[in-house]
Amino acid sequence: MAKEEMRQNDTSNEQGWKSKLNLPAPDHRVRTSDVTNTKGNEFEDFCLKRDLLMGIFEKGWEKPSPIQEASIPIALTGRDILARAKNGTGKTGAYAIPCLEKVDSSKDLVQALIIVPTRELALQTSQICIELSKHIGCRCMVTTGGTNLKDDIMRLTEPVHVIIATPGRILDLMNKNLVKIQNCGTLILDEADKLLSQDFKGMLDSIIGHLPKDRQIMLYSATFPLTVEAFMRKHLKNPYEINLMEELTLKGVTQYYAFVQEKQKVHCLNTLFSKLQINQSIIFCNSTQRVELLAKKITELGYSCYYIHAKMNQQHRNRVFHDFRKGLCRNLVCSDLFTRGIDIQAVNVVINFDFPKHSETYLHRIGRSGRYGHLGVAINLITYDDRFALHKIEQELGTEIKPIPKTIDPSLYVAEAQQIDPDMEEDFYRQQQMQHNQQMQQRANSSHQQASRGPPPHQQQTVA
Repeated sequence: MAKEEMRQNDTSNEQGWKSKLNLPAPDHRVRTSDVTNTKGNEFEDFCLKRDLLMGIFEKGWEKPSPIQEASIPIALTGRDILARAKNGTGKTGAYAIPCLEKVDSSKDLVQALIIVPTRELALQTSQICIELSKHIGCRCMVTTGGTNLKDDIMRLTEPVHVIIATPGRILDLMNKNLVKIQNCGTLILDEADKLLSQDFKGMLDSIIGHLPKDRQIMLYSATFPLTVEAFMRKHLKNPYEINLMEELTLKGVTQYYAFVQEKQKVHCLNTLFSKLQINQSIIFCNSTQRVELLAKKITELGYSCYYIHAKMNQQHRNRVFHDFRKGLCRNLVCSDLFTRGIDIQAVNVVINFDFPKHSETYLHRIGRSGRYGHLGVAINLITYDDRFALHKIEQELGTEIKPIPKTIDPSLYVAEAQQIDPDMEEDFYRQQQMQHNQQMQQRANSSHQQASRGPPPHQQQTVA
């Protein structure tokens, strides 16, 4: 009897703290088995601090994805990890959650270092860590090249527990004796395949040389180069290997190609804009010069368009990244700078204006749509010279890139056209009815204002 009362009290207490959380609106979009094919674990099953659980749930993460389910309990034991999982399946949470769980915020020490290859990914990762840790008193700091070193020095005068950085900047801070990581027990390499390339390998060796001998090193990526073997032998101790890559491409991304002449590409792009129901799109070019030229052409055609590439001023890059992420613009033209880990779930269309030469690049590009098990479409504009690369990439990735049909079924990439999960259907339609009533009331009150502003971004019709 007493045990039953205790169990009821525990249930009541659990429901009590959860009821006070500031949860985001539930996402009822269809999700693929890339993120739903789990063993049924809950975040509570990992024995995480309640304050961290609060951050997880308020982030909108309801249940762990397969990579999180496989990685979190192992990472909490302190073992080295080599984890391979598809783009957009929750790798950041897979390492950020155990990393933050192990932080002791009462100690004024850098306890974890997360290294990523690009500045934009560093900003995104730091924002996720800040949101997850907002109830646990953990201080997270981001530092990247292209920013004022004095700002970093000022922030380092206060306690910092987790640093998210690009390799060059963190090594610079270490060499200047501004950051001490001799007590840093955790090193995480995100997009590890890029970090293990010749561009960064020497820097990584130097950084690891500053770490204590009993550190934990965790590598996460969708692909790994052959050089990972040498890195493992040199730096990892009996790593636990996770491989969730039975197939390489995301299940939710439908891939098409269109054969065109080079001079027809802009016209073809204009046709796609007029026919597709684009929420947001990312368009890839193979050079920074072509990025700027194409963005200019798209703007001249009457579409809202930003562009971003590695040669731009860092402050400008940050502004473009922030505004596109906030949905202030529908289309973004970019170089391969934007292929690494960038998570903008509103993107439902990716277009390869220039077809990549390598399957790894292709895989990371199309992974910008279909994020976290949602649906998307990838369209490739193929010239005569690209035909061999198309076949090679299909073979290497074990995927099929189909000829583009006259009409693409909206249910393949448009959230509103997708079928609702039956378990959520009743709540979904109740929410839809409430939103509809609110919209009708707002429309009645301010119809003339709405007409002057034009439709919101997700309802705008593309210009023919």
